[in-house]
Amino acid sequence: MFQGASSLNLDAKGRLSVPTRHRDVLSATAANQLTITKHPHGCLMVFPRPEWEKFRERLAALPMSAQWWKRIFLGNAMDVEVDGAGRVLISPELRAAAGIERETMLLGMGNHFELWDKATYDAKEAEAMAGEMPDVFKDFSF
Repeated sequence: MFQGASSLNLDAKGRLSVPTRHRDVLSATAANQLTITKHPHGCLMVFPRPEWEKFRERLAALPMSAQWWKRIFLGNAMDVEVDGAGRVLISPELRAAAGIERETMLLGMGNHFELWDKATYDAKEAEAMAGEMPDVFKDFSF
C-alpha cells in the first residue's frame, strides 16, 4: 500500500529516483518492474507490474464504447525497470504528456503512484483546497 508525497527532480536523462521507503516493497512485490501510463487528469500513473496486470485485465473487459480510454491507457503504457541505483526512466513521450520537465511530485495512491509536474500539482491542489469539500466526505470527521 503506497501513500505519501515526495517532491523529486528528474535527472538530465529523465530518470526519477524512487524514494527509498518504496524500493523494498517494489523489489519484493514487483521484482522492480513498473508500468507507466497517462492519467486523464494530466499526470502519469505508475504501477508495480502485478497491479498493472490487474488494471489491464479490467480495461480489456470494458465495452467498445470505452475504446478510446483503452487506447489512452494501453496505447501509452511503457514497461520500465528500477535500476540498481533506484532510478526509473520516464520516457520523453510520457514526460511531454504530463508536462513534466524537472520538478515532480510522486504521490502514493494505494496500489499505484501518480507522478505530477510539481507546478501543475501545486496549482490543482490549491484549487481543490479553495473549493467546497465533495459530499462523499460528509460522514468523515476532520
